[in-house]
Amino acid sequence: MLFIYFKIWLIGFVNLFTSDQPTFKGGNAALNSFITSRLIYPTFSKNNCLQGTIYIAFSIKKNGEIYNSKVQKGMDIDLDKEALRLVRLTSGKWDLNENHDEKLQLVIPVNFVLQNYNCNQRSAEQINQAKELYRTRLALENAILSFYRNKAIGNANQADELEIIKFKAELGFDNDFIAKKLREAKQKLKQGDKESACEDFYFVKYLGSTLADELIAEHCK
Repeated sequence: MLFIYFKIWLIGFVNLFTSDQPTFKGGNAALNSFITSRLIYPTFSKNNCLQGTIYIAFSIKKNGEIYNSKVQKGMDIDLDKEALRLVRLTSGKWDLNENHDEKLQLVIPVNFVLQNYNCNQRSAEQINQAKELYRTRLALENAILSFYRNKAIGNANQADELEIIKFKAELGFDNDFIAKKLREAKQKLKQGDKESACEDFYFVKYLGSTLADELIAEHCK
């Protein structure tokens, strides 16, 4: 059983605690519900009991659009990207004072917690090893993506593909992985997150698969 809890609040660096501060439509409870219902817990972190708080900083334009969003303090793992994606989904859902200052910076700490995953049995050393493994995997992943991007434009060295296929096997980038990635991308589409969905579709494409090609043609052109 997967249990995910988000503890979310706002921290402003200008005048957050005045009546002029932006508020999420419906309040903090609605913000918590909005983000929690759209969470897709990243696979690597879920499988390796990686948890923690990711701090996302952002500002809001007068039209309600979020901009300049970034990870202010993260863990350099896949949780960072998911926290950033979730906060960006709140764009357009904030109530602003008529004197709203677009330079006001807000921070949402997004707390990822796994329960009933036997994560309490993981030592600090094992957690740190998992974080290092993520970074090693990321380097191999980037090598794979780069190869297939170059192959798509005729610039890849075909002699390197056997090594790339080996990397894919080591990382578990098989048909089951691709199917799961496509399901997650389609879920993001339903959430209105076309940008992240298309990133996933192209990720599948540059794993050397054609299974996302129709979806890219339909949604990402």
